[in-house]
Amino acid sequence: MRVSAKGRYAIRFMMDLAINSNGNPVAIKDIAARQNISVKYLEQIAAMLNKAYYIKSIRGFKGGYVLYHEPKTYTVADILRITEGSLAPIDCVGESAFECEKKGVCVSARIWERLYHAVNDTLNDITLQDLVEWNNEMEANQYVI
Repeated sequence: MRVSAKGRYAIRFMMDLAINSNGNPVAIKDIAARQNISVKYLEQIAAMLNKAYYIKSIRGFKGGYVLYHEPKTYTVADILRITEGSLAPIDCVGESAFECEKKGVCVSARIWERLYHAVNDTLNDITLQDLVEWNNEMEANQYVI
């Protein structure tokens, strides 16, 4: 499984909202500037996240986006599934796996199953709140006196 730019940017978008929102809408142009991502591309990602009820669009002069829920309720796996689809390394494993006629005798299927579970278990254990905390730790370590 390879995570595309869309998946990586969706995580950065959600993390930026979690860090900068404080309950107030955040303009997409501000997120784009901070994250060095084009506004047009972020709008596509925002549409996907909005449709999945992960973010809410607020219209108007002071409009923008806010998270629907607390950062601790979003996992990295959930965000990636919205933008990437399945997190399976190949088509014969995962949520939308097709039934392969060789699955019962295919030794390599075990590799892909284990890899699928390892990736999903790891990404399901990391929340948006974890990313915010890691970001805060990194920023705190950058200040030198």
